[in-house]
Amino acid sequence: MDIRGRRQSSNIEDRRGMRPVRTGVGISIGGLLFLGVLTLLGINPLPFLGLATQAPEVQMQESAEPYQESAQEATLRELTAVVLADTEETWGTILPKYGVNYVEPRLVLFDGLVQSACGTAESAMGPFYCPKDQKIYLDMSFYVDLSQRFGAPGDFAQAYVIAHEVGHHVQNLLGIAQKLRAAQEQASKVEANALSVRMELQADCLAGVWARNAAQSRQLLESGDVEEGLRAASAIGDDRLQKMSQGRVVPDAFTHGSSEQRVRWFRRGLEAGTLEACDTFSTPQL
Repeated sequence: MDIRGRRQSSNIEDRRGMRPVRTGVGISIGGLLFLGVLTLLGINPLPFLGLATQAPEVQMQESAEPYQESAQEATLRELTAVVLADTEETWGTILPKYGVNYVEPRLVLFDGLVQSACGTAESAMGPFYCPKDQKIYLDMSFYVDLSQRFGAPGDFAQAYVIAHEVGHHVQNLLGIAQKLRAAQEQASKVEANALSVRMELQADCLAGVWARNAAQSRQLLESGDVEEGLRAASAIGDDRLQKMSQGRVVPDAFTHGSSEQRVRWFRRGLEAGTLEACDTFSTPQL
């Protein structure tokens, strides 16, 4: 990706260096471990935050010493800010065409542990979007995991992660997220998981829509970037994550989609570049 001289988003909230102080009702250490296990199994942990909230609340307090980032972290922070700014350009142009004002999300950088409006989370859970405060939460150590643990290196693989979470924000603004949560409350566990898969695949497709816009309108992409994004989508498919964590694949437990599905929907958004192409809820075949 060519990020030289690009605008960086001002919607970055840097909480690195902030440390937990327990003050009230919050998440337990056992709860954190429980959520971490869910993540390793490829299960979205956010719906279970309330179940794990049984111990003193974790409030974040700034360290006496300011956070000292490495040169590598500084580069990753710049990349994150540039990609977020570019998603603002994309969705700030597209959504008004559908009668929706694009409210820019904030992206929270943290290390280790963070308090969100959706509950307390640790870095092992991976990046996530909280609709209650319209913020994306990211521990940049996930970029290292993406490269070393999941075999998906490259700056565009990292950009795909951000664009996917921004996709959830777009779903929230369009009212899709609210409808899905209401439907999940009336569904069985297997049905709720299937709805979650459609939600996640749509976010993959929306990431593809952003990538097409970034390439055509602002020439952000370089040779090999699309392949990096496709590798990242494949690397974090439910089937691959389940095989890594438990040695077997359980399709009924999928919450994000298989590697093949994630690649296909990201590619669909990339090739079509429209919201209509990302309607994962109407198609019978994912």
